[in-house]
Amino acid sequence: MLARQRQAVIIEEVRRTGAVRVSDLVVRLGVSDMTVRRDLDVLAARGLVEKVYGGATSVVGRSTDEPGFEAKSVRQLPEKEAIAAAAAGLVRPGTAIGLSAGTTTWTLARFLDDIPDLTVVTNSIRVADVLQQSGRTDRTVVLTGGVRTPSDALVGPVAVQALRSLHLDVVFLGVHGMAERSGFTTPNLNESETDRALVDAAGRVVVVADHEKWGTVGISTIADLDEAHVLVTDEGLPDDARAILSEQVGELVLAHVPGSDEELA
Repeated sequence: MLARQRQAVIIEEVRRTGAVRVSDLVVRLGVSDMTVRRDLDVLAARGLVEKVYGGATSVVGRSTDEPGFEAKSVRQLPEKEAIAAAAAGLVRPGTAIGLSAGTTTWTLARFLDDIPDLTVVTNSIRVADVLQQSGRTDRTVVLTGGVRTPSDALVGPVAVQALRSLHLDVVFLGVHGMAERSGFTTPNLNESETDRALVDAAGRVVVVADHEKWGTVGISTIADLDEAHVLVTDEGLPDDARAILSEQVGELVLAHVPGSDEELA
């Protein structure tokens, strides 16, 4: 069993029971004590579990916890790159698109350099900066106003009002979490309203979210799962999540992460 597969089993068990023991994982996974501890170190470093004596427990988070942009930008980097590359393939020249705030959409913005004649609307200063740096003279970047959040989104009445009069061909939506009952969520109430305005302006909605977002629930729902025409995630998505999402979203795209088939050192 590959390291990524072992870690997916560990995460699922922690989510199901709240805690795991190293001795139990050794038996279940058929690997050494050292291998299990190394897997737990990796997961703890990513903030997915909390290491305790003899095992690990779930990380107790609040639905209103909102990491800053810098904290989120270093998480799941290979997955975000793969997702962004796949999502960029859905953008057609000469269209008007929307990019919500977030580190995955920020990564996507860097993959749009070769696509001509785009109009891009965003409520993210970071995303707007990336798009402007491309130097393309055939690109129009529209930045909404609003109040800045810890994740560098511009939100609130000004942002919402700016979006309500727009009609976009496709909107790429980054989310804090996704789950069967709560849908796509955010920990920021004002950001939820602004993202909802983006969704309402879209001809098509493409959600971009790595597999670690599955099972995470923010305080406010942006959209139900079935409102996504496309969900672009990565191959680390658990089988049960694949089954649920395949039934709910219009199209499920699993981006391949280079090197994901190799054992972690």
